[in-house]
Amino acid sequence: MDLRVEFAGLVLKNPIITASGTFGFGLEFMNFGDLKRLGGIVVKGLSLKPREGNPMPRIVETPCGMLNAIGIQNPGVEAFVRDKLPLLPWRETAIIANLYACSAQEFGDLTGVLAGEEGVAALEVNVSCPNVQSGGAAFGQDPAQITKVTEEVKKRAVGKPVIVKLSPNVTDIALCARAAEAGGADAVSLINTLLGMAVDIRTRKPRLANVVGGLSGPAIKPVALRCVHQVCRAVKIPVIGIGGIVSAEDALEFILVGASAVQVGTANFIRPDMAFRMVDDLPRTMLKARAQTIAELKGSLELP
Repeated sequence: MDLRVEFAGLVLKNPIITASGTFGFGLEFMNFGDLKRLGGIVVKGLSLKPREGNPMPRIVETPCGMLNAIGIQNPGVEAFVRDKLPLLPWRETAIIANLYACSAQEFGDLTGVLAGEEGVAALEVNVSCPNVQSGGAAFGQDPAQITKVTEEVKKRAVGKPVIVKLSPNVTDIALCARAAEAGGADAVSLINTLLGMAVDIRTRKPRLANVVGGLSGPAIKPVALRCVHQVCRAVKIPVIGIGGIVSAEDALEFILVGASAVQVGTANFIRPDMAFRMVDDLPRTMLKARAQTIAELKGSLELP
């Protein structure tokens, strides 16, 4: 079996990447498997300065999923570069930095810090964050803003692949993907979490201190699969599928509709060794799909 995938200038040993915010900086999961066996690791969101995140409680379990309102808690990009990145197996596994900022200029400044780091294989731009210069609306809800941010990051990326992570909380996600492509994105990843809410009838209060949060897990997989299918047909750049992937079969479904690779998120909370198990299960699952390579399976969905 040939599990290798190539996209946006990256060559990965397999298509299994861990998603931002669900795998820490990767180091926290070293006791559960060999990080060198993964296709890639997207580290938790990084900001220019340290962030404490939202108040507790900020995670709530829901049927077939979970809500989170972490608020991008992180030690800041300089601490990541100094303390975390040198300990990661970046020579064997692609380390992808996830960028969080509240203005296009800030995205550019953050890119400037990371672009020169040899251990960073690519940059993933989180356009689901609020644009403080435009009244707080998320960048990802405005195609023009997506293009602007992508251009700013590409300008400072010094050749590193730029991946734009798209939000499903829009009317037309294909339009947003084309906006990222127009801005020079090398790939897009989707979907980020769906906006949701949970309440407690006993206390008559929201279960999250932030009131609303992002829904993830198996519950969102059909939505994610539909979005990936639509975006793969709308753009020429590679697509990374995210959303409710808890098995190697789930991963191959996303590749079947056109994704070049996948990211495993909430499943890491269900089992901290889940991503490693998916890598193990891929060859057997590919046999069921009658495929010898990931490349021959990619985009081979037969439509009616």
